[in-house]
Amino acid sequence: MSGTLSTLRRRGHTAALLAFRWLPAPVRRRVVGAVTPGFTVGAVCALQHVDTLLFLRQPHREGWSLPGGLLDRGESPADGVVREVREETGLRIEVGLPLTTQVNAAVRRVDVIYRVRVDERPHVEPGGEARDARWLRPGEVLEDADGPTREILALLERVAAPGAYDGRVVAPAAPPPAAPQ
Repeated sequence: MSGTLSTLRRRGHTAALLAFRWLPAPVRRRVVGAVTPGFTVGAVCALQHVDTLLFLRQPHREGWSLPGGLLDRGESPADGVVREVREETGLRIEVGLPLTTQVNAAVRRVDVIYRVRVDERPHVEPGGEARDARWLRPGEVLEDADGPTREILALLERVAAPGAYDGRVVAPAAPPPAAPQ
């Protein structure tokens, strides 16, 4: 009996997905928006010189934070982080692919994290929201960093560990249930 129920659920799910696919795009977006959680999305840049990162003091944040901020509607993370770094530090940067992404489901926030390594520390002119800027080792700032920055620093440390993000298969796929005869 449970095999039949499982088959019916699977067929019902497939039928619902096929029906959803034929809905007009604006209707699909409204349905998805109504049944899925909304998240704020930001982009952050770890500007790195040897073993130091550029940290900022901003009036709306407690403690030190990394350059970055929320994306504007329709803005890509790469464009957003370039804009935020320029506004906050006066630096013009180019970014490659994101280093990693931090998702904090509890507060419904996603941060796309980029890293830019520099051979020489550029002159930084805090501006916009930034009031102070310093090149510090992550360990020096941990106690005086805001919560999201501490999360990002912990993630950056794990990403730097060799093999830290290598995945693996932990169990072979279960064979599909036999069809009833």
